Amino acid sequence: MNQTDIRTFSWKKPLLWAVLILVAVVQIFPLIWLADFSLASSNEMFTSGLLVIPKKIQWGNYVKAFIDGHFLLYLKNSILINGLAVILVLLVSIMAGFACRRMNWKLRGLVKTLLLMGMMIPIHATLLPNYKIFNQLRLTDTIWALLIPYVAFSLPQGLFLMSSFMESIPVELEEAAVMDGCGIYRIVFRIITPMMKSSIATVSIMTFLNNWNEFMMASTYLSSPKWKTLPFSVLEFTGQYSSNYAVQFAVMALTAAPAVIVYILLNKHITKGVAMGAVKG
Repeated sequence: MNQTDIRTFSWKKPLLWAVLILVAVVQIFPLIWLADFSLASSNEMFTSGLLVIPKKIQWGNYVKAFIDGHFLLYLKNSILINGLAVILVLLVSIMAGFACRRMNWKLRGLVKTLLLMGMMIPIHATLLPNYKIFNQLRLTDTIWALLIPYVAFSLPQGLFLMSSFMESIPVELEEAAVMDGCGIYRIVFRIITPMMKSSIATVSIMTFLNNWNEFMMASTYLSSPKWKTLPFSVLEFTGQYSSNYAVQFAVMALTAAPAVIVYILLNKHITKGVAMGAVKG
């Protein structure tokens, strides 16, 4: 390596680190800003600076947000609905991926294309027709009013990733299982599924994060608080605490916290799964 190459190498790495740090700060700053304002008093918010240094940390904002925002009820509903949605998406996407990749039938290409086209359908275009259908079937204001569209909109992405991973599994394993007398369901759930841990983790995390903060469908299909999800906690404070901005920031921080924690803990699985699925697909 000559002197010119050494000089080029010496400034490229610090520049790369500087750019990455800048991007990280820009991405993380909204969370810092949210946490900072949630611990201040409402009077301290009207400042010329981007951040506030509270004279006294106002933990009472979180107490009000936790109690008056019905946080536990909405958190329970969000965990239940999103957990069921993840299970159903995994189950259907694994079986659909196996049917479209491994089984030979005439319309498998057309069916897979139609399912994947679901990724191009905007949510807002389905609100009115879905509401009319759910209303006629008396599904509005029930858990199914959210569970059905959550699964439907997450299934195309799950099918794409599952079928991409499934293509890398040797067909000889399935042929050997058939020779040993295994049926189709045993092949799918005893042989194929255990080998797809990375894709299962990726689909689970992405389905959970995509549906966690969804509000448009929930506000359209639900009217009573029985099945309302966590984003409704923010809505509870728009009237009651319209002038108390600190409490509103606190309830927004509580609402965002579960999704942020899940993303931080499982980020490597998302990146790994998407990268592997893209290469194999």
